[in-house]
Amino acid sequence: MCKIAFCGKHEKLDNMDVLFEKQEVMLRSTDMKIVRDFMRTVNWSAPLLCIRGARGVGKSTLLRQYIKQNFGETSRKALYCSLDWVYFAQHSILEVAAKFYQSGGKLLILDEVHKYPHWSREIKEAAEMYPDIQFVLSGSSLLKIIDGDADLSRRCRAYDMPGLSFREYLKFYKGITLPLFSLEDILDKTKDVAAAVNEVCRPLEHFHNYLKYGYYPFYLKNPIDYYALIEQTENYVIDVEIVQQRNVNPANCRKIKALINVLAQNVPYDTDITKLAQLAQLQRNTVLEYLNHLADAKLINLIYSDLISVGKMQKPDKILLENPNMLYALATVPVHIGTARECFTVNQLSVAHTVEYAKEQGDFKVDGRYTFEIGGKSKTFRQIAGVKDSYVFSDDLEMPRGNKIPLWMLGVLY
Repeated sequence: MCKIAFCGKHEKLDNMDVLFEKQEVMLRSTDMKIVRDFMRTVNWSAPLLCIRGARGVGKSTLLRQYIKQNFGETSRKALYCSLDWVYFAQHSILEVAAKFYQSGGKLLILDEVHKYPHWSREIKEAAEMYPDIQFVLSGSSLLKIIDGDADLSRRCRAYDMPGLSFREYLKFYKGITLPLFSLEDILDKTKDVAAAVNEVCRPLEHFHNYLKYGYYPFYLKNPIDYYALIEQTENYVIDVEIVQQRNVNPANCRKIKALINVLAQNVPYDTDITKLAQLAQLQRNTVLEYLNHLADAKLINLIYSDLISVGKMQKPDKILLENPNMLYALATVPVHIGTARECFTVNQLSVAHTVEYAKEQGDFKVDGRYTFEIGGKSKTFRQIAGVKDSYVFSDDLEMPRGNKIPLWMLGVLY
């Protein structure tokens, strides 16, 4: 990379002013009107922490908001850098950390770390050399802090950032503020929770729109191209991130996309790996390997009947796209509402709960205790009759009806 590109205002490429001035420009344009509740779940005092998440959920915005909120736009005590910047083609993490330390810096945020070769080795060394600096990392859902060149798992606190919940969608898109409710609140105090929400808004008025758009915050900036951007995100994750981070043969990317396409067209069903392998023209074990990569990348959810004994190459019992917006964006046939409901259920619950496949009765087992049956307004208890701690979650209900719980209520868990 030629240093001539930085001549003029910046006489030296390694001048830290380049990074601070770039940060100031970015912070001035960082909107503080929408700050995710996820901000409060992170232990920002940890000496080394990592925020992972799917592309588009708002990780970079959150990091810049944290600096703006806690340090201001012009402070040099905090520095945000994205490791895919041209600057890092000729400068190392260690070099930046050293200069930042010398200038009295306290918080160094390194975004897109998965795009920097040997990132874990340099960060481990920098954290050891400069214990007075707090390091915050951010990267792909595929990022594994235990699999890098240096094991950071014992010293790094990792967080996984989801997209917007239905509750957050109402807050950011509609200006409707709702409190958080626990799963126990929803199951034990159903009527009270539903009444509290209905005092503020009519949830059904917004729920089916949420299934179609709003999981990714970038809808607010570009609603017309929302589905196209979701598809671009899927293509990037498969063509670039999975290929680079999981050493997948690029020639098979089209076949991996074919797997996604098949899943987007079908109603929820017991997984037939042999059929999927035939449709994608891949070997059975290769399909299982790719499905695990897609799950790690937050493109799909794999549901097993027993999470404790699940093996690396074990067949999942059910496969769903990671969120309902992705389902509507990628499907080339009308979306089956049953698929969207189950997709929503698993997506919202998985943030803080374990979700397993219910083998014989019901659709899902939650936290090893509750059995959930998911359906429309006419869904009955016949399939879960006699099952302890079992519940029916029904779509198209604004308030509970008998023992049926409105499906939208699973969207106020985070």
